[in-house]
Amino acid sequence: MARPQATSRTDETPIARLRSIMARLRDPQTGCAWDLAQTFETIAPYTVEEAYEVADAIERGAIDDDLMDELGDLLLQVVFHARMAEEEGRFDFDDVATAICEKLVRRHPHIFGDGAARTPEEIKAMWDIIKAGEKAGRPAGLLDDVPVALPPLARAQKLQKRMAKVGFDWPSADFVLDKVREEIEEIAAEDDTARREEEFGDLLFTLVNWARHAGIDADAALRGTNARFAARVRRMEALASEEGRSPGELDLAAWDALWARAKAAEER
Repeated sequence: MARPQATSRTDETPIARLRSIMARLRDPQTGCAWDLAQTFETIAPYTVEEAYEVADAIERGAIDDDLMDELGDLLLQVVFHARMAEEEGRFDFDDVATAICEKLVRRHPHIFGDGAARTPEEIKAMWDIIKAGEKAGRPAGLLDDVPVALPPLARAQKLQKRMAKVGFDWPSADFVLDKVREEIEEIAAEDDTARREEEFGDLLFTLVNWARHAGIDADAALRGTNARFAARVRRMEALASEEGRSPGELDLAAWDALWARAKAAEER
């Protein structure tokens, strides 16, 4: 195998330089011990995490400050996986780029084919038909290609959408809300810990279903709540610090009072 080239060349394109750096990090003789120890399985969690870092930068409005760096971190994940595949003789980064280019052209015949104008709804329907055609002949169940590694709320939503396409769905959000109430009652009546966990999962799954019918992205909604909660806690800490109090000194009543003040400050 040819030795990777030095990374100080200035005539390389940025993506070529990134690939050269990755090759050097993975060089069996002179590479980085940590990078050499990684596999598809160990890198996968970082790939998911970096995708969320990108989403977080966008949600925080940090387009100018953080998004470029976060996109670079995500791109590194693609290059890392492609490099490991190349080492095993499976495919390389160019194959990855070629495959997505061909897929985009194939799934946009109104742009790269007949040029016929179509509405967003028609485009979405056409996309689904083309995507289904690409999978024709593959032995797979209805849910087999829904990634197990998706965050639980996002996967629940995707599972439900997939089944809704074949008619397995509640008629409306009102019917789902009735089911939510039923699941809450079942949790309240259950004493066994293991069964309560199962019932709680059922409740979350049903809430995701209700959100889908209401046009709400459950995963995005919870991320937003988490962000608001964290921001409010930071405000509470600041208020306590202004009064010379540390978090460890506060009892529940003090925390409740700070929560009310932080919330009032947000509403103003």
